[in-house]
Amino acid sequence: MPEIEIRPAIASDIPKLIELDHGFTTDHVWQMELTHEQSQMGVNFRKVRLPRSVRVDYPRPARALVEDWQRLSGLLVAEWQEEQIGYAGLILDRITQAVWVTDLVVSKPLRRQGVGSALLLASAEFAAILESRVLVLEMQPKNHPAIRLAFKLGFEFCGFNDLYYPQHETGVFFKKAI
Repeated sequence: MPEIEIRPAIASDIPKLIELDHGFTTDHVWQMELTHEQSQMGVNFRKVRLPRSVRVDYPRPARALVEDWQRLSGLLVAEWQEEQIGYAGLILDRITQAVWVTDLVVSKPLRRQGVGSALLLASAEFAAILESRVLVLEMQPKNHPAIRLAFKLGFEFCGFNDLYYPQHETGVFFKKAI
């Protein structure tokens, strides 16, 4: 892992953060299956290998990110060699005492080198300072790299919303106690 610094974002970081490649490539997706019978309902997610790697765009348009960031409780930046290489957007839900990681983005050349893990560990520290009881990750079921990261760091699947993202895409959620 490169030696990185995680710090709160400042205004001059914003243009660099928007320029980061927010999309990803995947070989797998989580396919959702709903079952509904008279007295019970169920949901299963099954990992499915795709016939070829696919590029997936970020579920939020880049032009909306800055506006979305205005409502965040925290925006953590990963910096390496004085360059912004990733970030985590955080929202505190005071009712549930949960901190939601709404965005987790790492510069494409530095992915799979521990930057995302470092951002999530710093996010957990941020959540603890806010006296949160849980850290929640949200992502598309197409985001197999992020799902693998969640499991690697001890997060558990905790739910989904079928029409979560602006393009009516499903969001899946993972949690970890603080």
